Amino acid sequence: MNFYIASSFKNIDKVRELSNQLKLEGYTHTYDWTQNENINSLEALSTIGEKEKEAIVQSDFLVILLPAGISSHVELGIAIGLGKRIYLYSPTDEIYEFEQTSTFYHIKGVHKFIGTLTSFMQELIKQEDQFEIQSGPYFNINKHF
Repeated sequence: MNFYIASSFKNIDKVRELSNQLKLEGYTHTYDWTQNENINSLEALSTIGEKEKEAIVQSDFLVILLPAGISSHVELGIAIGLGKRIYLYSPTDEIYEFEQTSTFYHIKGVHKFIGTLTSFMQELIKQEDQFEIQSGPYFNINKHF
């Protein structure tokens, strides 16, 4: 299973922690934007944007760690448009505060979680393991044997 994590540079340590845990579980990180440093040109931004877009296309699911910036919300839109599974994590309940939230946090297919990052990681892995079991060859009637 492939994943992509969208967030802000404020959460770089949390993004790396989640990525490392998912990789230990056998998942593949499609692109690690936290490795980008000293971005100083529009050309570099364009290159990174193309890599991030392709990473979302190649992912099975997207994780958004809040707080997140503009780019993360663009990535959310790409994932929604592609029909990806989406997990939205917030350490606080701000996603339910009308003045703070986004309409797209509340559409079908966006799975919201509030709490500790550790609890979120456990729930995410549980959800993805269940999805993988349900999507296996015995549950997918369109799969040919």
